[in-house]
Amino acid sequence: MNVTTPSLSPSPRTRTRLWSALLALPLATGLLGAAVAPAHAATSDQNATPSHTAAPESLTCRGAGIDPTAKLHHRTEIFIKAPLSTVWKLHTDLEGWPSWQTPVTSMKRLDPGPLRKGSRFQWTTPAPPTPTTPATTLVITSAVQQIRHNQCVRWSGPAIGEGLRIDQGIHVWNFVRVRGGVIVRTEESWTGAQIEADPATSIKYLAPGLDAWLAALKTAAEAHSCDD
Repeated sequence: MNVTTPSLSPSPRTRTRLWSALLALPLATGLLGAAVAPAHAATSDQNATPSHTAAPESLTCRGAGIDPTAKLHHRTEIFIKAPLSTVWKLHTDLEGWPSWQTPVTSMKRLDPGPLRKGSRFQWTTPAPPTPTTPATTLVITSAVQQIRHNQCVRWSGPAIGEGLRIDQGIHVWNFVRVRGGVIVRTEESWTGAQIEADPATSIKYLAPGLDAWLAALKTAAEAHSCDD
């Protein structure tokens, strides 16, 4: 797909419109993100992490984490009142994502079998028009780099649409069983000249995306738990 890269010096209004558009993406919902609060901060009082389960400084899966040199990254977490098996199944049943994440408009596994190291999947999300980019659909091609059942998963890949490109996103998820449920922690980084042209704006608008992904996961998992 040919990509027309917007000017790297858009006006403040243009930058705001561009990243407001990205906020609607499941990329913002979860392929990638950017930090505003300290990594260890709780997302809200009701989702606060118990002190005895304090997270390490950087999330990893089998020793690998996000790109440590990335200008854009986000770390967040949430408590989910549901069994670990329910949360893990929802999260790793990739083809079921569109049923509980409305920004995910399509999802296709690129290989058969259970999710494992090397598994690849392609998913899409719409991006509305901005003054510098047309309405487009971002195509995200992800590959699982590390995975440990019921504990963690890490994937990476690009997101490409007409006039909009993220060269590489790396996304790490950790799942910790605690009394009464599960703490889900996630951390993500983005790299690419287009999105790095204005990192301050990117950070401001991208961070809520991962929080939205976690909130959707919480809602879906707790609803499934009530139905069981």
